[in-house]
Amino acid sequence: MKNLFDDFNPVSSKQWKQQIQFELKGADYNETLVWNSPEDIQVKPFYHKDEFAGAAAVKTKATHFKICQNIFVKDVEKSNGRAIDSIHRGAESLRFTIEDEKIDLAKLLQNLPLEHITIYFNLSFLSIDFIKKTALLAQEKKAKIYCNLDPIGQLAKDGNWFSTPEKTNFDTLNEVLRMTPSNICGFISINASLYQNAGANMVQQIAYALAHANEYFNRVSELNQPLVFEVSVGTNYFFEMAKLRALRLLFHRLATEYDHHFDCHIMVSPTKRNKTLYDYNVNMLRTTTECMSAILGGADVISNLPYDSLYHKDNEFGDRIARNQLLLLKHESHFDKVNNPADGSYYIDSLTNQLAEKALTLFKEIEANGGFLKQLNDGIVKRKIQESADKEQELFDAGKEILLGTNKYPNKKDSMKDNLELYPFLKIKPRKTLISPIIEKRLAEKVEQERLKEEN
Repeated sequence: MKNLFDDFNPVSSKQWKQQIQFELKGADYNETLVWNSPEDIQVKPFYHKDEFAGAAAVKTKATHFKICQNIFVKDVEKSNGRAIDSIHRGAESLRFTIEDEKIDLAKLLQNLPLEHITIYFNLSFLSIDFIKKTALLAQEKKAKIYCNLDPIGQLAKDGNWFSTPEKTNFDTLNEVLRMTPSNICGFISINASLYQNAGANMVQQIAYALAHANEYFNRVSELNQPLVFEVSVGTNYFFEMAKLRALRLLFHRLATEYDHHFDCHIMVSPTKRNKTLYDYNVNMLRTTTECMSAILGGADVISNLPYDSLYHKDNEFGDRIARNQLLLLKHESHFDKVNNPADGSYYIDSLTNQLAEKALTLFKEIEANGGFLKQLNDGIVKRKIQESADKEQELFDAGKEILLGTNKYPNKKDSMKDNLELYPFLKIKPRKTLISPIIEKRLAEKVEQERLKEEN
């Protein structure tokens, strides 16, 4: 059969550029069409195989992504009921945030199809007894469980370790791993969401996540399980796909150096940084494209952010909408049908390679200056993130970084004062900490506070 493309002459990148310059009618090509990202990556108006340096050496499995429901555990019975309902409504995994190590695990997980779903425990404590209980339950119920333990993430976010001195945290992790309950899928996680939600650019997010993981490789023996990366994604659609691919690519290189043969497990949620109190329905549009980036970038599991999570307590409607967004993407948009959907995109591969190269350079710089923990303790990581956050905030304040409904086309008739079940702004609680913690903050907070004051 004749190839239809044989009837057409190939068009080189030079010819494309000439045609574009002709259409610009004298305007400068670089000033008009080429723009610089916050990561100092030049984005061109088109990408061509003539200038293609090569595909990024990373493979993703979009068909494998799982829909996850977040559940904060306060009342065990209610949390169990919510978990069962979530599974019946399409969730494929559950992430429980647990603050009390004495909770009744058997009661929390009763009547759940544990052989067919994945359970994640985000723990606000470091307890060997809790891990032992979890391991016994996992063995008994044939459950697939990840215990997301992240002492370094605790220090970065809270300013203090789980327990002092510092050495105790790593001694406990090593003891947990020596127990080696093979029925627990993983113990260690890296909270990279913190860096994104605090305002770090993508190169920083990748490099800090990698350096964060490297501390565990250096301080914890016998890491014979996958590491979980908890990552947040924003609305820079193609860049976010490339960010996840670059993280997976660089982790593989790092893990190889330690003879670690497990791929990382990437758990993705939409960012809080660009979510807004006013015109809150736009949050659904933001989280939809962010979840799409997560899927196409190769996330293993995705937990969506309810559109009303800033100001409403957990509620059935918000959870259902958030879950249904992922169900639509999976079963009606058919995003689960192609394993590596970014293959063949010169643009995404170019972004992946550039982000990986810049992040690797920053990672090497961190290691050459004492490693991630030293730079965290010295306040360097916080300062660098704050510098990036301030630049983004300036762009937002100047109307160059746009959030529709907030600093562009705001509806002045919107009233939110009487709808606030939660305090939606940065809370500062003066207390004694070992280091100054990295603080998450949304871009729209100042604008929203001013509007709330003006409401009648």
